[in-house]
Amino acid sequence: MTSPTVAALQTTPVKGLRVVLRDAIELTATGVPEDRRFYLVDERGRMINGKQLGALNEVVATLEGDELALAFPGGSRVTGPLEFAAEPLATTFFSRPAPARELLGDFGAALSEHVGRRVRVVEGLHRKALDRGRGGAASFVSRASLHALERAAGAPVDARRFRMLIEVDGLDEPHEEDTWVGQPLRVGAALVRVRGHVGRCLVTQRHPESGTADLPTLDLLRSYRGGLDTTEPLAFGVYGEVLEPGRVAVGDPLIVLTTG
Repeated sequence: MTSPTVAALQTTPVKGLRVVLRDAIELTATGVPEDRRFYLVDERGRMINGKQLGALNEVVATLEGDELALAFPGGSRVTGPLEFAAEPLATTFFSRPAPARELLGDFGAALSEHVGRRVRVVEGLHRKALDRGRGGAASFVSRASLHALERAAGAPVDARRFRMLIEVDGLDEPHEEDTWVGQPLRVGAALVRVRGHVGRCLVTQRHPESGTADLPTLDLLRSYRGGLDTTEPLAFGVYGEVLEPGRVAVGDPLIVLTTG
């Protein structure tokens, strides 16, 4: 029996753009400070991501201090300081009202040209661009689960499709992380309570670099995960809230602290 460890970490400063592997992160009550700090909205202020615009996966964002950089296919880059419009912007985040402030500079124009429609880069005023808010500040998927999906697909599956913060190695059974719901766990120096299963959507069908829809992930999950008693349908991985902040690095141990 092997002990679970952190196998990979991945973040992106702008929700919807390509996730990038990290060696270490600082996990706080609101997640990783630079992860999903910004999100994209359309001309009506509605949040959009790779589900609607697969070409977003072609763009890599980096955030160093107060400077954002976007790297596009072909080598072009847009960089600049973090400067914001004075007036707040009314947006919706998964159909929920979410006041935000628009990031100024050439970022929105460059992304709009790349995807072929107008988009704006914004930062939420009261919350980060995490799907489940503070309750989902951390997310986990195991390599054992990825291997099970690969067997169903008959082909390799890139973990980046699922855009999870923490990838775990060393679990004995596929989807063993399903059993963590309700339990606290220590990962690196952080303490997390797992709150639920991550249900999947069409964005996972897109290649994590090209953005093309090339793998029927939902059909594959339905073939062997459909009908399970999970907190969200077609679950693949789990999410949780951070009880104690701390540093997490690749190679750190993960220990489930069972209760009751």
